Amino acid sequence: MTEPQAGSGLPGLERYYILTRGRSAPTADASTLDVATLIVARSTPEPGTQPEHDAILRWCRDPLSVAELGAHLGLPFNILSVLVADLLNTGRVEARDPIAGTGDHGPDLALLEEVLSGLQRL
Repeated sequence: MTEPQAGSGLPGLERYYILTRGRSAPTADASTLDVATLIVARSTPEPGTQPEHDAILRWCRDPLSVAELGAHLGLPFNILSVLVADLLNTGRVEARDPIAGTGDHGPDLALLEEVLSGLQRL
């Protein structure tokens, strides 16, 4: 799936400051986000919202890890976590823990490979 990247064309730090409205960390509700957390959209993009929020909602129609989402959008984790927190706080997305392995088999190897692949694309 190819989605357009959201962005304003501003250099990195200025763009990030504008995207997050000067915030450097997510709210307490989203402080448990990590690169393996799965994000799932609970609504569709709406006219007039921030383009990056719309892009997150489009990419997360199916569960997508924060690492993969960051790779698709070209955003570092700390910036993406602030944007995802905005959507979590309004109920537009849901955060899920990755599916852990069952029994003595350990973690799901396919999931770990998917997260590693997402991290490598960052």
